[in-house]
Amino acid sequence: MKMFNDSHLEVKKFFQGMFFTHPYEVGWADEALFFVMVEKITGDPVFEGRVQLSQDGVHWADDGSQPVSFKGQGLHIIKVDSNFGNYIRLAVNIEGGAMFLNLHIACKG
Repeated sequence: MKMFNDSHLEVKKFFQGMFFTHPYEVGWADEALFFVMVEKITGDPVFEGRVQLSQDGVHWADDGSQPVSFKGQGLHIIKVDSNFGNYIRLAVNIEGGAMFLNLHIACKG
């Protein structure tokens, strides 16, 4: 039977500019997805997220995939390529306003 875990990384606050989500240990998992719920916006913000990986949770590198961009309220999904290693996080940049986010990671393995 597979294990499943859904964890909050950032919960219910406004974000703008550059930030990084809290890192999450995923070495046990086969699959990972980020779920980004945009509940409110101010201005006309654009979200750009890039998956980053780490072997130790301290030193980070982009995973090589294309960044994911979106606008508007609602649920947005960022898929993570396989072979993602021990720790994972999102590097995010929000330009043109602010977004009130509820950001989760869901892992299965």
